[in-house]
Parts: sequence; structure tokens; C-alpha cells
Amino acid sequence: DPPPRSCCPTAGVLAWVFPGLGHLYLRERRRGLLVMLGILFLFFTGLLVGGLDAVDRQNDGIWFLAQAFNGPVAFVADWMNQILIQQRPEEERLMMVGLGHVNAIGTLFIALGGLMNLAVILDALCPPARPNHPSRRSQDA
Repeated sequence: DPPPRSCCPTAGVLAWVFPGLGHLYLRERRRGLLVMLGILFLFFTGLLVGGLDAVDRQNDGIWFLAQAFNGPVAFVADWMNQILIQQRPEEERLMMVGLGHVNAIGTLFIALGGLMNLAVILDALCPPARPNHPSRRSQDA
């Protein structure tokens, strides 16, 4: 029988606050750094490809549900979009936003990063018993 999972709400919250931070808290440095690099790569690549308006809670609410799992960085990007782009007159706004497929690809990258981080949050919240986990080694000794 596998040992029961022990849940760590602090690690789950930290995993949402900043991707990879929950695993760093659990002393899984390599896993935490790989998660951090992967999810932040998707997030910032999405912003570079699709523009700042790829994160738009008001106009793309269903996409923002997935993007929100990237953590507070998604809310900051949305806030910047609302302040810097969405409040401008339409003529200026059209010159600043990503149009068509480029914007959609950026939105998709950021949403995929958020959904991947959801899986990471759940893994940090209730991690499976891993034989090489540092806290398991200290308990076995």
C-alpha cells in the first residue's frame, strides 16, 4: 500500500502566488525551478506574441479563468492592459493591440501556462509520496 498523502495548504497557496514556489517550499528545488521556468516561459512568450491585451478579463473572461492560475502576474498584466490600452480611444487602441491569430496564440499560451500551473498547484497542495523527497528521507532515517 502506498503511504497516504499529506496535504500542505501553504505549498498550494505559494504555488499559485508564484509558479514553482510551492515546490521550493517543499524542498523540491529542481522541480520548483523547472516549473518556474516552464510556466513563466509560456506566460511571457504569450505576452510577447499576443501583446499585453492577450490578458483581458473584461473582453476574454472565459480565457482569463485559465490565465488566472498563472497567479498574481496575470492580474497585474490584466490591470496594465485595462489602464494602458483599454482606456484609450479606439483609433489609438487598434494600433496597440495584437490582431487576429497573433493575439489568439498569445492568449492560448498564457491560458496553457495557467492550466499547467493548476496541475502544479494540486501537486504542491497534496504531493504524492516520492521516494527521493527530502522530507521523506528525514522521516525514514
